[in-house]
Amino acid sequence: MQTLPEILGAIVLEAAHSLVPGLEVRGPVVQATADAAHGDYQTNLAFRLTKALRLPPTACAEALAQALPDHPAVRSVEVAGKGFLNLRLHDAWLADALLALTGGDELDLPSPGQGRTVVVDYGSPNVAKRMHVGHLRSTNIGDALVKMWRALGYTVLGDNHIGDWGTQFGKLIVAWDRWRDEAAFEADAIGELERIYVKFAQETGPELEDLARENTARLQAGDPELTALWERFVRASLEEFDAVYERMGVRFDLTLGESFFQPMLAPIVAELLDRGIAEVDDGAVVVRFDKADGKGLGDAPMLIRKRDGAALYATTDLAALRYREQQWDPDHVVYVTDMRQQLHFRQVFAGARKAALTDAELEHVWFGMLSLPEGAMATRKGNVIRLGKLLDEAATRSRAVVDTKSPELPEAERAAIAEAVGVSAVRYADLSQNPQSNVTFDWDRMLALEGNTAPFLMYSYARCCSVQRKAGLVQREVSGLHLGEPAERELALALLRYPEALITALAARRPNMLCEALFGLAGSFNRFWYQVPVLRAEADQRAARLALVEATARVLGHGMRLVGIHTLERM
Repeated sequence: MQTLPEILGAIVLEAAHSLVPGLEVRGPVVQATADAAHGDYQTNLAFRLTKALRLPPTACAEALAQALPDHPAVRSVEVAGKGFLNLRLHDAWLADALLALTGGDELDLPSPGQGRTVVVDYGSPNVAKRMHVGHLRSTNIGDALVKMWRALGYTVLGDNHIGDWGTQFGKLIVAWDRWRDEAAFEADAIGELERIYVKFAQETGPELEDLARENTARLQAGDPELTALWERFVRASLEEFDAVYERMGVRFDLTLGESFFQPMLAPIVAELLDRGIAEVDDGAVVVRFDKADGKGLGDAPMLIRKRDGAALYATTDLAALRYREQQWDPDHVVYVTDMRQQLHFRQVFAGARKAALTDAELEHVWFGMLSLPEGAMATRKGNVIRLGKLLDEAATRSRAVVDTKSPELPEAERAAIAEAVGVSAVRYADLSQNPQSNVTFDWDRMLALEGNTAPFLMYSYARCCSVQRKAGLVQREVSGLHLGEPAERELALALLRYPEALITALAARRPNMLCEALFGLAGSFNRFWYQVPVLRAEADQRAARLALVEATARVLGHGMRLVGIHTLERM
């Protein structure tokens, strides 16, 4: 299915080419009008014809309007302002287009990603530590992008690149030998690992540091006893991670930690040295850049091996790129991390290009920081919030609202609703903001039933289901659509704009733009519900309006699932 701008843009371009053959046009040809009084879509293409036609913009717009081919989508065209062209669509055509979008088992969305593969590297918590809210944004934004790419036909591999290797495990093994509490580990594995790791930091000295280095070397050499212990730590960590991901509705295709790439690091360093891409500098190995590699990189060589022989994150990322190239031949590899890693990925991408490790387009989707109302979170301040605790708090606060609003529901259902609303509220509060902005948690706004919040969208979806229950519908289908009222037309147009909103949001790597479209769609539906009788309408109108309700549930539900919001049939 084509989007509305694609359909209308092709019509306008055909007219423009009839006036100016060979005209080259870049960028969007039409855009939605800000005010429905000015039509549904608008084009400023007339301004680009003035030089070729040697006419003022208004005259060019009039010529363009006259040249527009007949098309069943376009009901009227008018010249506006100093050269704009406003297009209004036929109601019957809108109804047919909406049926094409929503009438099947799945939404008939465009598939620009057919035959293309994207690898998304996101999440990335550290083993033996609890996930905190700092992991929320990478997991949340990455998961939304993965789902958006899939919805548009891309083959997507989501990789949780966990931190499961390094010197910290040498320290943890020392701490385990000296201070572990097996019962505490059985009861709360990650809590016990964190306790003894902190204990190591408090007790550390030359003897403990030497033991930690020895353990790290033994582990990296494959010592069976230490490897078994390390595997135990990793298993316990993954169980905890998976429990949080399960609550959030996040699924990774791969979990390839740093340990997976360790055997590839020494060979890739040796190869880059042999090819003259890397060089030895005071015992370390670096890759140097010049102006051609990117602005500002000339003064920022990339370290890929320390003087003591240890590899770094950059080394692992280079090895991972080669592995992904060999395994999946991706068209695109995307990393979702916070803003502090911008230089790191500029170096990695420049190094990968110099070494020709991959043909994929490489991209770093970075995001701003998360903070509490009282300020930024920091471990030393003791105000780092565990992600699991954050979700618990959200569910608890949601339960208070559910108990007040729906006390008649069974206990188990109220608990399930509170969990769904709480988790959805946390995810949406993050995703509904520009990812590159810093985010401050606001519990009251997050859980509000009005405004651009998860509960508002969930309530709108539940209202669709409530209407259908009251109508006694056994089978919910989209058929016989008719747009006779302004509120019906507004809702149909909002539904048909969903595909373009999805494409635009993904192109910008901004899930918040999709959130804005869903908020607007929910608003259109609620205006329709209040302004147009549905259940009390005459039989034909009732059926058509119930079909519009079902179309809304399908589109709204699809978008909600992309941004991690549960769809509940009642609240």
